[in-house]
Amino acid sequence: MDSLRVVSGSTVLPWLDIRALLLFSLLFLVIADYMKNRRPSSFPPGPRALPLVGNIFTVDFTRAHESLTQLAGTYGDVYSLRMGQTWMVVLNGLKILKEALVTHADSFSERPTLPLQQTITHNHGIIMTNGPTWKQQRRFALSTLKFFGVGKKSLETAILVEFTFFAKEIAGHKGRPFQPHFTINSTVSNIICSLVFGHRFEYGDERFINIMRKLDRAIQIEVSIWAQLYNSFPVLMKCLPGPHHTVQHIWNEVKDLIKEELQQHKKNRDPAEPRDYIDCYLNEIEMSKGDAGSTFDEDNLVICTLDLFAAGSETTSTTLRWALLYMAKYPDVQEKVQAEIDRVIGSSRQPSMMDRANLPYTDAVIHEIQRMGNIVPLSIPHITNRDVQLGDYTVPKGVTIIPNLTSVLFDKHEWETPFTFNPGHFLNEERKFVKPAAFLPFSAGKRVCLGENLARMELFLFFTSLLQRFHFSMPAGVKPSLDYRFGLTLAPVHYEICATPRQD
Repeated sequence: MDSLRVVSGSTVLPWLDIRALLLFSLLFLVIADYMKNRRPSSFPPGPRALPLVGNIFTVDFTRAHESLTQLAGTYGDVYSLRMGQTWMVVLNGLKILKEALVTHADSFSERPTLPLQQTITHNHGIIMTNGPTWKQQRRFALSTLKFFGVGKKSLETAILVEFTFFAKEIAGHKGRPFQPHFTINSTVSNIICSLVFGHRFEYGDERFINIMRKLDRAIQIEVSIWAQLYNSFPVLMKCLPGPHHTVQHIWNEVKDLIKEELQQHKKNRDPAEPRDYIDCYLNEIEMSKGDAGSTFDEDNLVICTLDLFAAGSETTSTTLRWALLYMAKYPDVQEKVQAEIDRVIGSSRQPSMMDRANLPYTDAVIHEIQRMGNIVPLSIPHITNRDVQLGDYTVPKGVTIIPNLTSVLFDKHEWETPFTFNPGHFLNEERKFVKPAAFLPFSAGKRVCLGENLARMELFLFFTSLLQRFHFSMPAGVKPSLDYRFGLTLAPVHYEICATPRQD
């Protein structure tokens, strides 16, 4: 019996030692986390953070823009959150956003290093880079897009030609219900494809359709809780299965498509007559050989092209999908737009950018769709490159900044009826078009969307052409739903719509 007691004791004591060690280790981690991540007295306030994970579970990532806007009601226009070990400051309201992104533009012009993005871009590209890489690549992209017609009549013609394919596709449904999602995506994507690849894709191209579908999935994953967990605990998350791996596979497929295009360009290009962005970039690589300060190489070309392709495909197409939905929901607005188009343009010719000044109501409707659609609700994160005094608080160097555009586009102090679709927000007493300062769908400051001019041209020409040719309504017995899917862009849930030709 005595020997049994000894054996029993020898098995119990080590187990007690292990539990005590684990408890001590956990307590040590919690105390160390608290000491390391205490908010300084001058730092913006915010909700209490859990040990280790911070506020990851404070935010509802299926509606993060609403969740962050609600927190502003409790903690003010400048407040902080901690995602894992990373501090973030959320900016709300026109005054604070302008103060940060415009007044202190130099201090807020950089992007944070996000592990998930790094695995995809390897610090290349335009959107998420900083310093010489960002400056050189953005400047080159802007000048090249301008060279190929952005903001000019030549691109206007290309957009209207693409619309003829789009209209034929819509007319083929003969007024029956159809899902417009990927047809619109393909139409808009073909404009940026013409600029960067030098050609368009057929709407029935299976590989192109597959890429469009996967991009749609990727933009949801990139701001999901899976992405936040990966960015907070990259070493751990690399070992765990989940959608954070799926998004990497999707972007690799897009990169493979771009690399194939690159190889074709290298085979048959004429350096003296560049046809598109890739040709111009290859010329730039040749010209900058031997320049130690140059950031132009084929790896950067692939990621810059990916940035242009993804951004140029998604934001405008999402806005147009909201546009059709709002027109079906508000048929009286649709009728007023069509009456103005009929009066100014008629049915015998296509719209032109020159018509915009004479279509104030149509222009107001487009802008109200952008406001209500709230396409990029939280913009793209910034990071401070020095300590900055913002309002009553000090934001230290190295803090991630979230510009909450939702808080501006729906600010009750800036808009007469912020939560109601009202084109009057963009019309003065003389019914002429005006653009309020709080209209910031493309963000502001040095990182303002480089595709803004292209998007504005596409939206006006595609929207007016659609309303000139078709009347849009929901299928019989179906009410329009404004439900959304949260991602890098805020998109309407998939819906069906009917397009009835207005004239033969």
